[in-house]
Amino acid sequence: MKKNVIISLADSKYYELLDELVNSIKQFKESENTAICILDAGLTDEQKEKLSLKVDEIKSADWDIEVPDFKVKGREWLKSQVSRAFLPKYFPGYEKYLWIDADAWVNSWDAIELYFKGCENNKLSIATSADRAYGRVLRAEWLFGSFAKIKSQNYKHAKSSGFSEDIARTVALKPHLNIGVFALEANANHWEVWQKNLRIALKSGKIWGSEQIAMNITIYNDELPVEILPAYCNWTLIEALRFDKSTSTLVEPYLPNHQIGIVHFAGKNNDQIRNNKDFISKVKTLDGDLIDLKLRFNK
Repeated sequence: MKKNVIISLADSKYYELLDELVNSIKQFKESENTAICILDAGLTDEQKEKLSLKVDEIKSADWDIEVPDFKVKGREWLKSQVSRAFLPKYFPGYEKYLWIDADAWVNSWDAIELYFKGCENNKLSIATSADRAYGRVLRAEWLFGSFAKIKSQNYKHAKSSGFSEDIARTVALKPHLNIGVFALEANANHWEVWQKNLRIALKSGKIWGSEQIAMNITIYNDELPVEILPAYCNWTLIEALRFDKSTSTLVEPYLPNHQIGIVHFAGKNNDQIRNNKDFISKVKTLDGDLIDLKLRFNK
């Protein structure tokens, strides 16, 4: 049996993106030693049949934590906010689990290796939404003079999800951990603590984003160990991407212009790309040109 596994989830609307993610993984010879497993949150029988030819296993995602129907509103894909905290339950027997959102694709296997390496010794391996190329990570509402009200994603989500003021302040100014790509060992303590915090978040807050704030609290408040990876391992600021003509690949905008490991179309700013695989993006090259590129995986 393979030791490591990469897992993702999709419904029928995200099938095309999921299929591209799988293809991007399988383009690398190294993937032959890594299992690929899929959680089904509304795929059609035809889609599952096609995927089954490429992946090791497909299982139906459950609501592992009970959520009221009025919060779900038929959006079964929201199971991704819950089921990713229970990956060893769905696919037992692996040593290391790497989750990648379906709206992402792998550009360099080095990033995969970093995630697996980073989660050794029972650490969470993850990147943050803070990077030199990303710009502002906090917002401030200027009240008067030099006084301002600081607004942070972690603080807002912690409060809306029912966590105490003390916990919200603990995580408020910490780099926001992006749970769209992460790796954990099967026996890591994080699973249990994450599930505990997720139950609190789902009880009081919205489903969307619950798993993310729950993990941020797991790391920053419960103080479980973490290995924070470079942003190029989970690159979400698509407009900041650069193209290196000499290597024909996507890279960071600043020196040393490291190759992007995983391209992640997270957020509303990337709706057009997610919804249209032929969408043309204007991308700057390292030598100052502006070129047209389709950024979805298409090999």
